[in-house]
Amino acid sequence: MAEDELDIDDLSQRLDSEGMIGFTESFVSDLRKGFSVLNENQYPWLIDIKSVDWKGVLCFGMGGSAAGGDFLARIADASGSIPFVVHRDYQLPTWWTKDWLILATSHSGNTEETFAATETALKHGATVVVIATGGALAGLCELYENCHLIPSIAGQPPRTAFGHLFSRQLALIEYLEFVPGQQPHLREEMLNRLEKAIHANDFRTPQGTPLLDLAMSLRERPISLLGPTELEPVLVRFKNQLNENAGRFARIGVVPEMNHNELVAWGGVSDDADPERSNQATLFVTWEGMHKRVLRRIDWMIEHTPTDYAWRIQGEGSTLLEALLHHCVVMDWLTIALAFLHGKDPAAIRPIQALKAFLADEVSV
Repeated sequence: MAEDELDIDDLSQRLDSEGMIGFTESFVSDLRKGFSVLNENQYPWLIDIKSVDWKGVLCFGMGGSAAGGDFLARIADASGSIPFVVHRDYQLPTWWTKDWLILATSHSGNTEETFAATETALKHGATVVVIATGGALAGLCELYENCHLIPSIAGQPPRTAFGHLFSRQLALIEYLEFVPGQQPHLREEMLNRLEKAIHANDFRTPQGTPLLDLAMSLRERPISLLGPTELEPVLVRFKNQLNENAGRFARIGVVPEMNHNELVAWGGVSDDADPERSNQATLFVTWEGMHKRVLRRIDWMIEHTPTDYAWRIQGEGSTLLEALLHHCVVMDWLTIALAFLHGKDPAAIRPIQALKAFLADEVSV
């Protein structure tokens, strides 16, 4: 499809079967609602949890429901008082003890890995906070005294519910004083800026043309995502959004770690031996708070990258939180645009549905 033949409005109307654009437009509204939902009157168990001297927080989740735990972990690394560890599996890590609070997140409430790990933890005396729209995971809160539910909002794919889930997670850990709370007026200013970013990156509008042009450039090229350690959650979520929304592979590299190994592969063989290397589309994901040595490394990589198809995507905002959320806005619009360019419905996830059906059949046998 040539650019002069592109009718993005027609593609949006034909391919967006579940309203993925609408969910992207409501991201800030979702955040605002979630930040305001937590209070002691509605959830009196918060007082008891806050009185415990927790050693750390273990975050259970898979896929889009695990992304918030990744974000929390990096925010805690930057400004928190206790560690956060994200766990994506059926079983508990052997080192876990009851003085680690468990935060179990599943949009549907039926993610089998999260449910299995949470149930095991509860049987061993864990204190658990569940964030879910319902399902089996929420049902555990009716069976165990130390399992508490913060309900989320149903009716959309899990990867589009990040605003609902993450805002509740962050509100919880701010209430528990695991990270410093953002002052209300600063939060509102941040949300207003993110709202402007949503409109600025809408690829159906003239101001969103640069993002649509970027999607066009990515359409026929392998994609790599590079960024600093504190933005690794952005890289992982970006890859996952490309996988699910656009049906595309992407690989990620974290700076400075990838400078000590993967960097050699960028310039180690001829283009004839590795033709994808020079045709690779590389997105450098950055923000203004990067360590100055990491920034210098990324500047060097941009100058020496073997491909002509490299872009820097800057997360706006002076705080890590705002930069992380700003990148979410950009990646969601970009991956939906790329899905349309491939003729794909961004909500379609048939291989995942097929696997779930297979696993369900196995259980029923």
